[in-house]
Formats: sequence, structure tokens, C-alpha cells
Amino acid sequence: MNAPRILLLPLTLLASAALLTGCTTATEPAAEPVTGGTLVYATGDAEPDCLDPHVGGNYPQALISTQYIESLVSKNADGEIIPWLATEWTPSDDGLTWDFTLRDDVTFTDGTPFDAEAVKTNIEHLKDPATASSTGYLAVGKIQTIEAVEPNLVRFGLSAPDSALLESLSQPWVGIQSPTALERDQAVNCESPVGTGPFVVTEWVKQQSIALERNDNYNSAPADAEHTASARLDAIEWRFIPDAATRFAALQSGDVDVIDNPQPNNIASAESDPAIAELDAPRPGASNRIELNSGKAPFDDERVREAFIRAVDVSPGIDTLFFGSAERSYSVLSSVELDGVALPNTFTVDPDAAKALLDDAGWDTTDADGYRTKDGVRLTLDFPVSTNQSIPAEQSLFEQIQSSAKDVGFEVKLNPTDLSSWYGALFTNEYNLVSAPYTKVGPDVLRTLYHSDSIIPAPSGYYANLAQLSDPTLDQLLTTASETSDVAERAALYKEAQSIIIEGFYVLPLYDQQNHYLYSTSVEGFRALPTVSAPTFYDAWLND
Repeated sequence: MNAPRILLLPLTLLASAALLTGCTTATEPAAEPVTGGTLVYATGDAEPDCLDPHVGGNYPQALISTQYIESLVSKNADGEIIPWLATEWTPSDDGLTWDFTLRDDVTFTDGTPFDAEAVKTNIEHLKDPATASSTGYLAVGKIQTIEAVEPNLVRFGLSAPDSALLESLSQPWVGIQSPTALERDQAVNCESPVGTGPFVVTEWVKQQSIALERNDNYNSAPADAEHTASARLDAIEWRFIPDAATRFAALQSGDVDVIDNPQPNNIASAESDPAIAELDAPRPGASNRIELNSGKAPFDDERVREAFIRAVDVSPGIDTLFFGSAERSYSVLSSVELDGVALPNTFTVDPDAAKALLDDAGWDTTDADGYRTKDGVRLTLDFPVSTNQSIPAEQSLFEQIQSSAKDVGFEVKLNPTDLSSWYGALFTNEYNLVSAPYTKVGPDVLRTLYHSDSIIPAPSGYYANLAQLSDPTLDQLLTTASETSDVAERAALYKEAQSIIIEGFYVLPLYDQQNHYLYSTSVEGFRALPTVSAPTFYDAWLND
């Protein structure tokens, strides 16, 4: 029996792709759920520095925090916003005031009541520079005032209409934590954040594992959950196993139950293993792509950016290195974003055209090693690569890009590094190329990534506009789209914005951000939340 598998779909089938996101419930339970047992999850993502997703705000934090922290709203399989800790919401006619009605029967796992004051404390925590938030900070950027009108009614006052507000509030980086816990020292809260979720963090052994135990008093499942009341599992052991081969071997041997970030060849192998199933859940927001830093030479010259795009052929590498687990993207948005625009003709490979563009841009001489030069300076591109975020297959793809770029005279300096050093290179503008996964619910991720405001660092030091794209026309389109509630008008604005980004040669799209999970078929009820495709084990149970 082949392992259950959900295939990626091309961007041209966007409507179907939306359904694909809805297929993140991997399998139907084969029998009546049972209670008990410890599920072992092995992640290949980086170990978070802090388990509080407000601090910083990267994907490893989203992966685990979904087990113990919940959001005001969620999304269902059809992409619709659904209630979670908030039961309903009402915007004012001008879009500047939002009232959220909250559940009145929920308690944080430290005994603190969940109420409007708790929500107020959390938004203030996100906006406080001392928190050093990036993703969450950007998500609540337009919330100017927070008023606890009644215990179960909170009111947000916005600086401008925000058509993405509900999408932003559905993200784990804006999850709601106990205000009592947040009063503790940040280092303490990083070790043991307190939410309302189905599990509780009980122990963190650095570089090894995190222990999560069931919250027996849990009663706040999102509206699309399979059951109510507490989780079926007694506990989760969350292990950190960076090596992909070791992770997969642990799954095959039964030492772990679920792994993330499998190598493409492991995904292919799993197809013939009846004891392993696959869950394919592409992340929303941006596609996996390479940003060209237009904020400095040589990519401040559009001719050089186009030359690079024309020089490199990434499609053969994706075909051979990913074993059919990834499909070439020609869009800056993920395939699950309905407003995505694919422009494959912009990425036609043409080495001769690339060489002519470099000649025209003044890079018309060649050194002894075959690299282009200008005024005695070699055409060199610094490309730091985070080995914590990039799987080996992707790193091999980057090496192929490096090789094909050399054929027209680019020297691409690949620099594999750990996550901390990678951030350091970005913060100090020491890059020309960068692959920076960015997950956000909805097309407003374009504003986050390409509005010139995003060149200004968040309190964490991270700035999202790594292409350093600064275009007043684009800024205006993205601003207007973010303030437009009309769905069709909003989509048209985002599509126009994407054309500017793609046709300006600021980005080389590669493929969807990969969220492949391989898991033992003894695990039932496992799914990825439709918000950012992080795993949730609230409904999960072990069938042996």
C-alpha cells in the first residue's frame, strides 16, 4: 500500500490549490480514537532561542507554539476566518475600529482568566520594543489603541484600515499568553510560556527536547477541530534532530512518530512504505525564492539583476533534486494564495542575453578566472545560506545556480552558516542574494516584504524587505491594497504590485515553502492548521 500523499499543484490551478490547503487533514481515523500515550515529534528546523513566539517570530517557534498558545481567530480548510478565542468581531464603517467578543469560559494554564485585559496586555507586549518582536510586531502594526471595554469585549483602534487584520491575528506569532506569565523576566517566559492551548510546556532540555503535557482543563478548540475537551494524547516529546537522514531513520525504526523537513528522496522512499504516511502542507505567504539586494551594487542596476535572472536555470535542478516533491514557482506568492501571479516568461533563461546586459552595464571585461569585471572589480555576489532553514537538496540547488551564473561571469560566493550568523549578515547588509522564507497569512505579505517601510528594522533588528525595493508607485499600491476591503479591488492591486516586483527582476522564485511531514500510520487525527500549516496534535491519537 502506498503511503497517503497529497501532491503539489501548479500555480495555474490556484483554486484547486486552495482546496489542497484544505486537505491538510491527512487521513480519516481508521477506528474510534483512544486516549493516552506520548507522541514523539522530531524536527529538523532550528531550535528556537525562545518558546514565546512574540519574541523574534520565526517558523520554528510557530511549529511548537501551536501546541500551547492559541490565537483570537483561525482559518478553516476553505480559507475562511473562523472563531477561536474570539467568538465574533465587528469593524466600524470606516474600518478604523474593531470590536472583538471573547470567550468567557477560558483560563490560561496558570489559572489566569482569559479576558479583554489579557488581550490588551498581549498586543502591548508585541508592540513593546523591549520584546524584540519582528513577525508579530509587523502583524499588529496598525493597532494604535487597545481598550478592554468589558471583560469579554476588546476594542482595537487602528491608524489606518487594515484588510489583513484578521489574517494577521490568526498567526501563531500573535498568539495570546497569560498576562501573569508575561510579567516574569523575559528569559523565564522564553523557557516556559503559558497559553490556553491543549498542551503545557513542562521541560526544555536544550539541544535535545521539549516536554509537553496535556492540559486536562482544555476547552477552547478552534471551530474546525474534530472534537472538544482535552487532547487525546497524554504528552508530546519534541525532539531536535538536525540531520535529515537520522530523522528519517528514527521514523522508520519507530523511535519517533512524526518528522518534519524530510529530504526529497526520503519522501519518495516513503511512498512504498506502508508504515509511513505523508502530509504535504505548503505554507501561505511568500514562495521560496531568492531575493536580489537592489540596495547596493551590483544589483542596484536593473540590467545586472535581469542578467542574473537570465543566466540561471533552476528548473532542471528542482526536477532532479526534489524527486517530484516540489514544483517550480514563477510567483512571489505561495500557491495557496489566491491572488498569486505567475509570470514564467519573465524568467526565460538566455545566457547570451545575460552577457549582452552585462556588457551594456559596463561589466564588459573578464579576469583570468572567467569572471566579469568593471573598473578592476570582480562581479561578485555574496550569498549567505542558513543551514538551519535550508535542506541539503536546496543547498545543492544553490550550488547549481552558482555554477550556471559562473557561465556568464558572475562569481556567487555561497556561505553556509548557522541561523544566528545568517541573521547577522542580513542585519549588516552583507549580502547580494538571500533565500529568506517568510510565512504570513494572506497576500498582505507583499506589503511586509516589498514596501519600503520594511527596510526599517523591526525591534528585533530584522527587516523583511531584503530585496531593499524602494518604489513609491509600489508603496502606494501596497498601502491602498492593505486599506481596501473590496475583495476584487484588493486582488487587482496586489496583482499589479506583483508585476512590478517580478518585472523589475528583484526576485527569483523557486518553489513553494515546503512543509512536508512524514509520520507513522499509527498516528491518527494529525493535521496542519490551515493558518500557517504548523502541526497540531490536539485531535491526534495513537492507534497502537
